[in-house]
This record gives sequence, C-alpha cells and structure tokens, in this order.
Amino acid sequence: MSDFNSRVIAEFRANDGHVREAANFGNQLVLLHTVGARSGRDRVNPVMAIRDRRGWLVAASAGGAARDPAWAHNLRAHPNIEIESASGEGVTTTAVTARELDGAEYDDAWERFTHRSPMFDRYAERTAGTRTIPVFVLTPRND
Repeated sequence: MSDFNSRVIAEFRANDGHVREAANFGNQLVLLHTVGARSGRDRVNPVMAIRDRRGWLVAASAGGAARDPAWAHNLRAHPNIEIESASGEGVTTTAVTARELDGAEYDDAWERFTHRSPMFDRYAERTAGTRTIPVFVLTPRND
C-alpha cells in the first residue's frame, strides 16, 4: 500500500470518515476491503464514492492510468466485500456486493462522476483508446 493511501486511511478512521488529504473529498470516500484476485490477500483502498439509491457508486479511474486499478480486478473476482463509509455516527462497516455497470446504467453513473468533479473528464481523456473507466455499484447485502 502506498504511503498516500496509508495516510488517507488513517485520516478517514481518525476523523469519522472525513478526509482532506485526498483532494478534499471530505466524506465522499469509502474504504474498499477487497480480496486479491490472484494473491487472496486482504486489501484496503480509499476510493471516491457517490451515494446512490442502491448503495454507492465507485469509478475505477486510477487517475487516468492505462490499466484498471488492482481493486477493480479484485472486485470482479470477489464481488462480495465490505466497505467503511462515513455516517452520522462515525465510520460504519457495510457488507456489499459489487456489480460492474454497463449501457445506460454506466452512462448515468459516469455523468454523475463528471458532474461531481471535472477531473473525471480528464481521466477519461487520458484513457481514450486504451480503456473505458469501469464504474461499479456497491449494493448492501444481508449476510
């Protein structure tokens, strides 16, 4: 895990889910608890999320890198995960199932990301011709 991610995770947990370190996303982050697709090891990644009627939306932008972030591969291999998110009572852990969006669902979700922050348009420009940035919906589940 990068030093940046470690700092973001520590700030998230210390400040009831509010983070300034990560581009001033405030309480718009979730911590994804994934399982490595190949390694089987537990991973934690801070990711910007948009609250949705179904749960949360997350975009695997990787800052416009040519490849999907590892956590996107992990979600495809092991979609039943937990997330930590900000709530009125601090940080809450929720069991969710991740599903990658496509078609009109994808278009609607992507528009929400670009409306929330113009940097997502820049990420899409960087990836043009190499990949489409995946968007996942994280739906709460009852275990």
